Amino acid sequence: MITPNPSLQVFQNKLNLPKKELLLEIELNGKMKFEHLMNTIYNQMGICHRVLSANVEYVNGNSFGSVQLYINVNSEDYQKLEVYLNKNKLLNTTVEYLCRKYS
Repeated sequence: MITPNPSLQVFQNKLNLPKKELLLEIELNGKMKFEHLMNTIYNQMGICHRVLSANVEYVNGNSFGSVQLYINVNSEDYQKLEVYLNKNKLLNTTVEYLCRKYS
């Protein structure tokens, strides 16, 4: 069972940084395993995410395909994630998710 890092959540709650809901699509190019990517995003960066869709194929232990994630992050955490993805040469696209609420 994976548990979030409580110190990261306490630190974020103290700062009260505004969060945005984002849809993130990542293209896997075989340089990083899908499981390793998800583990890094959640455990090391402390970013909770939901996998909306994943089309992943494994060839000789390498992951190819694409994955769409729903994330709710502040701008600093998103910048760290974007730097990590670019550093590992993973093509990514982000769209801000807006939900209209009716009363």
